[in-house]
Amino acid sequence: MITQSNYPFLKGLKPNRFFLLAGPCVIEDEQSPFYIAETLVKITQKFDIPYVFKGSYRKANRSRLDSFQGIGDEKALNVLRNIKKEFGVPVVTDIHSCEEAAMAAEYVDILQIPAFLCRQTDLLIAAAKTGKTVNIKKGQFLSGASMRFAVDKVMQSGNQSVMLTDRGNFFGYQDLVVDYRNIYDMQQCDVPVIMDVTHSLQQPNQTAGVTGGRPEMIELISKAAIAVGADGLFMETHPNPAVAKSDGANMLRLDLVEGLLEKLVRIKEAL
Repeated sequence: MITQSNYPFLKGLKPNRFFLLAGPCVIEDEQSPFYIAETLVKITQKFDIPYVFKGSYRKANRSRLDSFQGIGDEKALNVLRNIKKEFGVPVVTDIHSCEEAAMAAEYVDILQIPAFLCRQTDLLIAAAKTGKTVNIKKGQFLSGASMRFAVDKVMQSGNQSVMLTDRGNFFGYQDLVVDYRNIYDMQQCDVPVIMDVTHSLQQPNQTAGVTGGRPEMIELISKAAIAVGADGLFMETHPNPAVAKSDGANMLRLDLVEGLLEKLVRIKEAL
């Protein structure tokens, strides 16, 4: 059941609002995440939107060996901890192995399971055992309805604080498509359901070894997600996506976030 006790970061969420997980793809340095967090905190407070800062402390799933993976685990995790402390917002990061679950749980409020690992039983159990909220991204190769098994693995391991996030489905080898029926199907698990509006616009597996994207469609995907009843949105943002060290091709530019959220709030209020 979706209760405030299971999801304390949703405290104060109103029926005419959604919540937001947003931030850079990866912690690139020890300074810029604070600027991004400060900007997003001000915007979400303006629109009365519960906010969670997102930043991967390490990127394990990269196309090429020379792709940027992080600034060091401890250094990046401390950035997340300090953002939580300075701005008073919860933080979320990805984990990729059972060993990472307990380590990251010392620093963050929400552990995120990457889409390509959403069926990994041991990883889901390890995340559940930390007692942190577990956000499971739906595999690009799975239906929304099939995610109930991932939810069951966490809940049957003693953790009732689970969320699901859609990030599109494979459409051929190098594209993704969003099936909004998945939002409805995942909500039948009685957990908050989030739409990842930036990763769903990726164009993966490009021959150059660098993922492409369609960021011009972020507003379209976001509006549709709110209209069909998504509980929350996930988006990656950066002051200058062209120089971002990961996923810049599908990010929302930071100065565009406020205008987009204003439109989405109006849609939610109209519903």
